[in-house]
Amino acid sequence: MRRLLGWGRRGADAVAAAMLAALFAAFILQIASRYAFGWSVGWTVEVCLTLWLWLVFWTCAFCLDDRDHVRFDILLMAMRARMRRAFALVSAGAIVVALAAALPDTWDYVDFLRLKRSATLRVRLNYVFSIYILFSVALILRHLWIGVAALRAAPDAGAPAAGGAR
Repeated sequence: MRRLLGWGRRGADAVAAAMLAALFAAFILQIASRYAFGWSVGWTVEVCLTLWLWLVFWTCAFCLDDRDHVRFDILLMAMRARMRRAFALVSAGAIVVALAAALPDTWDYVDFLRLKRSATLRVRLNYVFSIYILFSVALILRHLWIGVAALRAAPDAGAPAAGGAR
């Protein structure tokens, strides 16, 4: 299972790297065309914006560990391991409930966006914003896993990487 997860992580990292390379190439093309040749290439702005949107949600959902996200954990680290597990369970449950409750309406809105197209490339906006659905599902699954780990009383459930369990 760990091996499969490792392959998945490397694949997700490769997709993120490819999106970042494409974003950088479009950005450089925009600069070069505008300042070196005096051409206005409008589609590169749209590509950059779309790739940035996808890159942020993709990376958050599939490339970053939970400990890589910003946390305000001063109070959490002052608590005993049992209380940290309780907080991990409550916060994971709240995130799962909130995202799961929002998912049907989010799906409806993204589906509604199939009627609209982007300004320059005329790409359907439901394709552009579909990454948010994937992001939401990935976060629901990730926080279900965190909740299960907290229920199993894993020593580091809900604890940041920098601090040890007390």
